[in-house]
Amino acid sequence: MLPTRRERCRFTVKPVVTTVGAFLRDVQREDKGIEKAEVFATDGSKVSHATLMEVLLMNDFKLVINNAAYSVSPPVKDKLSNEHATEMEDIKCLVHRLFVALHLEDHQIRKERELLQKLDHLKEELLPLEQMKARIMDSADAKTSRLLWVGLALMSTQGGALAWLTWWVYSWDIMEPVTYFITYGSAMAFYAYFVLTRQDYIYPDAKDRQFLHYFYRKSKKQHFNVERYNKLKEDLAEVNTVLK
Repeated sequence: MLPTRRERCRFTVKPVVTTVGAFLRDVQREDKGIEKAEVFATDGSKVSHATLMEVLLMNDFKLVINNAAYSVSPPVKDKLSNEHATEMEDIKCLVHRLFVALHLEDHQIRKERELLQKLDHLKEELLPLEQMKARIMDSADAKTSRLLWVGLALMSTQGGALAWLTWWVYSWDIMEPVTYFITYGSAMAFYAYFVLTRQDYIYPDAKDRQFLHYFYRKSKKQHFNVERYNKLKEDLAEVNTVLK
């Protein structure tokens, strides 16, 4: 009995392919006044929506529509012989495979549509982050290049000062210990770099390390979420892989 229309309604159920959830959705679509439709076993446990109607109809159950409860006792099936039961299982398996084959294309189209929508959403969300990242990278790269040129200028100034002191002010005998301690101090500085970073002082690696330092500092200042950006890039790559 439908609660709003107050009339009996018959539903056709295909036990092999219809689930409890599909049956309940059909009931609710038939009468918009149904707010809640559930199925319970005789022991009071709720039957999941993924359960096939064939399994549900093997035992008694209770159908609850809104506040009305209906006790259902399915007719007892005649026991089948083993050979007949095997044939029925083969037929069920074949029907299931045909059902999957007929609906596979629709499922793929629906899945592809969902992936394309997700792809557009990810690209839309990534666009402002990509623009912000490009600005931060340009700034970090400029600072890193400026630091390299400053280092070259300091080294050139040091070399010129040592040459001036050696040939115009003092002699090599006086400047030799000075250059020794400058060399030793440089070796200590490189060793300290290794102790702090656990990496050899290789110019490309040192440049990349300084670039990342400027990049993360600038990202924090401009509230650029690096973890969120990386997660979106991973999701985008995963969606593209599935689509391909």
